[in-house]
Amino acid sequence: MHKPKPRRSGRRRSAKIDGDARQLILDAAEKLFAAQGFDATATAAIAAAASVPKGLVFYYFPTKESILSTLMSERVPVAPIEDIDTLVARGDPATSLVNLDAAVNLRDHHSSVLRVILWREADTHPDVRRQVRRLRDQLLDVTIRVLQASAPAPVRPGTLRACAAAWVSAMLTISSTDRLHALDGLPLPTTEEILNVARVVAAGMAQMG
Repeated sequence: MHKPKPRRSGRRRSAKIDGDARQLILDAAEKLFAAQGFDATATAAIAAAASVPKGLVFYYFPTKESILSTLMSERVPVAPIEDIDTLVARGDPATSLVNLDAAVNLRDHHSSVLRVILWREADTHPDVRRQVRRLRDQLLDVTIRVLQASAPAPVRPGTLRACAAAWVSAMLTISSTDRLHALDGLPLPTTEEILNVARVVAAGMAQMG
């Protein structure tokens, strides 16, 4: 007598897949968007890289654009630094800027992959542009506060903002240079080199007053 096959425990299996799938999809999309760009990445490629069915991608993210928007809203490292006391070396803006750079840590691998997506897609995707603006604004705000707290003498607001903008640009450039050097097997910028950039910014602030 033919016995019916026992019913598969599909619900438990799906629950396990679903529990991991969203993060797997985001992980795969992040790597692919960084490597080949948003427009050149097919949804099917994201599903294959995540090892999930294509339908599950659309279950979590109705469009490919929604995957990009989620990466921007959930994974871009823009946590503001509220307490700057541990970063500030009183009377020494250059050291304070280097401390800030270390605290923000834009050069870690995860941040660098996301920055590739940010700069590449900012021109064509409003969500990405908003995140770039938000990242710059937060970095500018904390840099102004660090410079103000570490300056040996009062500094005009316009000077503070100009010098902070220069340091934010330097941080972003240095972090991008780190990534390119790592990919090419070249030596990374040293702490002394980063300190020298900070000294230039600090000297400019002192001169402008």
